[in-house]
Amino acid sequence: MRNVQINDHENVPRNVIATGNDYADGFVLAKHHHMRGQCLYAITGVLTVTTHTGSWVVPPHRALWVPAGVEHEVHMDGITKTRNAYILPKAAQDAGLPNYCTVIAVSPLLHELLSTAVDLPAEYPLGGHNEHLMQLVIAEIALMPHLPLNAPLPQEPRLAKLCRELLKSPSLDANLELVSKQVGMSRRNFTRLFRKETGMSFGQWRQQACLLAALTRLSMGESVTQIAIELGYSSTSAFTLSFRRALGASPSQYIGDQIDSK
Repeated sequence: MRNVQINDHENVPRNVIATGNDYADGFVLAKHHHMRGQCLYAITGVLTVTTHTGSWVVPPHRALWVPAGVEHEVHMDGITKTRNAYILPKAAQDAGLPNYCTVIAVSPLLHELLSTAVDLPAEYPLGGHNEHLMQLVIAEIALMPHLPLNAPLPQEPRLAKLCRELLKSPSLDANLELVSKQVGMSRRNFTRLFRKETGMSFGQWRQQACLLAALTRLSMGESVTQIAIELGYSSTSAFTLSFRRALGASPSQYIGDQIDSK
């Protein structure tokens, strides 16, 4: 596998280019954007990707679709191995890929395709096996189901600052009365504006922020009980129930699926 910097190849006349990179725990890719859409796939480690509109957590064996031109920052938790497919905007549009960021599942086929694609030259020959493989990469990405692993960020400056702070240390104990005072709003105005800016209530957003934090910590090997307590859940069973409602599996089942798919 070659470590390739996509900026050196953005103008290569191919619909899709693949790269692979390894990162140390705690590494941060500062804000940047690409001329191509990016499928950012985490084989190991946990990615937290932030844009001006939201934050996404990408556990192992999941991927994030980032449309062309979207500025994003990437934080690595754990030793991280990524595989990336960069797709020209027209090819992404033709395949039906969305114009917004979203976490997607990664099928065994897509895993194998991306693992193989990173070893192809950036300007692979057209009309043969390599081009067919790369076209299949695009088609398989487009087929993947979307996963609810994001927390939208409001654009109003006071709310945006609050939410960014809460994402760093989320808790169900974050009180509506206190946070509304913190940003200098009445509870009524805060509630109204927060829903308008994010499309959800503060309680729903707080729950989602806790879910994202839990995913990161579970993937790093922390215990369910410790996570539940520190995020403010009343019990381990309450945390497990909330997790299951959001992701359709218990924490242990979800992490087990990641391990089994490696």
